[in-house]
Formats: sequence, C-alpha cells, structure tokens
Amino acid sequence: MGLFSRDSDSGDDSTGSDGSSLWTERGFVASVIVVGAVFVCLLVWFFARGNTAPASQPSTPANSTAPIEQPTNEPTDPPATPPSEEPTGPSATPTARPTPGVGGCKSAPRNMQTPRTTPTAVTWEFEADMLIPTQQEGGPAVMDSDGVRSCFAHSPTGAVLAALVTLGQIRNPDLTMAVLRQRFISNAGLQLALAEGKATPPTQGPTQTSSQFTAFKVIDYVPQRAIIQVAVRIDDVKVAAIPVTMVWSKGDWRGLLQSDGSFNGATEPDLLQSLTGYVRFGGA
Repeated sequence: MGLFSRDSDSGDDSTGSDGSSLWTERGFVASVIVVGAVFVCLLVWFFARGNTAPASQPSTPANSTAPIEQPTNEPTDPPATPPSEEPTGPSATPTARPTPGVGGCKSAPRNMQTPRTTPTAVTWEFEADMLIPTQQEGGPAVMDSDGVRSCFAHSPTGAVLAALVTLGQIRNPDLTMAVLRQRFISNAGLQLALAEGKATPPTQGPTQTSSQFTAFKVIDYVPQRAIIQVAVRIDDVKVAAIPVTMVWSKGDWRGLLQSDGSFNGATEPDLLQSLTGYVRFGGA
C-alpha cells in the first residue's frame, strides 16, 4: 500500500506507471517505494485528473482559480531561498534558530490552545527542496545522526509542527525509510509501507516539483491524538489538503498510517477553493 490511498475500483494505473513519484497515482495514492516525491507529486497528479473542483466546494471567480487567502494570516517574513543560494545559513524568517536539545518534548508546553493564528518564532529550514518549520517551544528539539527530527511539544502546536516536519522529511529519499521506522506508530499499515519500501530501492535524482506547505487546520485534538489537515501549494493557483493523524506515544508525536498503508485511507483529498478556516503557515 502507498502512503496515500488508492481508489480501489480503478483499473487505470497509467498515472503512476513510470514509478517516479509517490504522489502520481489516482486518489493521491503513492507507495513508499518511490521515495523521490513522497508528498508533492501526488498533489500534482490530483490536479491533473480533472479541471473541475469537487461539487461540495464553492466555485471560484472566472478570472482566478487561486484560493482566497485570509489576510490576517499572511506571513510577513521574506520567502526563503535554497541553501545553495544562501551561504550564511538558513533564512526563512529573521528569528533565531531553535537550540537543539531544548524545548519540544523536553519542556512542559506553555500554550495548550489550538492555534488559530500563524505560530510565531518559527524558523523554516530546507529538507531537500521542501521547507519545514522548527520552533524553540514546539520542536523538534532532537535530530539524530541520520537527520531524522523528533521531540515535539505535547500540545496542539507541537502536533502541527510534528505533522509538517514528518511529511517534509518522509519526502526526502535519503530519509524515507528511517522516518517510517522511527516516526510512526507500529501497526498493519506501517508494516505494509515498510514492506513495499524494502522491495524496491529508492529512485534517484531530483524531484520534479518543489511545492510547499501553505496552511493547516486542526480538525480534532485530544491529549493522545491530533488530526491535522495539511494544505500544500502546488503552484500560484492550486492548493490541496489531506488529513494527517498524529498520536502521542513514547513521549512524542508520531504519525499513524491507515490500515491500507496510507495517511488518508478512504478520505478524499481536498482541492481547496478558499483558505477560510485554515491558518496560513509556510516558509515560501
């Protein structure tokens, strides 16, 4: 099973026949075996399957298909630039880089409110070509020798950060298997994902796109589980979102795969027409 569920009634596998992306098959289906584009390319395929938005979504003006963003949540920081263009270090925000080993799961959270505005004091850092957020209070506070990040605050904001960092890191082909082993709850879905990952070596070369996180929405939060709707901007006009479940286990937030080995199971991804109800959050 892939990290995103497949339409089981579909017999058309043409969209994923080249094996270049975990995000290119119908219904945002993707196998962890194609680690070169775990998160981004599935969204690209989703938009390519049709030109009409879901019936439940409001129609957009004729002169624009871009989601209507909430002006109060617009980031004020300049966009980040790739590491190769930035010799003096990461720069998605002017805030200080979080100190490793401090904060996150190592400290009692100070804010237990569900985030309704953009989290502050966040530094965005490149993971391959995708920006991921770090925060002194929320985490991640630990990075192991492989580069896998962990140790997030036991709070709603910590769960949001954990969801985005985990998704960003699993997209990195050098980290996919390590992230699956270390950052997910052991269940039947994880075993399927790991089995497929072991069956085929990672694809090589750069990913085809460089989409970025743009917003989130906390769908549900209880102390031991959080469901975060994560929105990714594909280009200037396209944004899609999927639900990601995080579980508090062994002192940290960890991802939970569905029984089919995907994040979303039977839940269809959303092609967004508006960011109303979402918190604007991105480094680019």
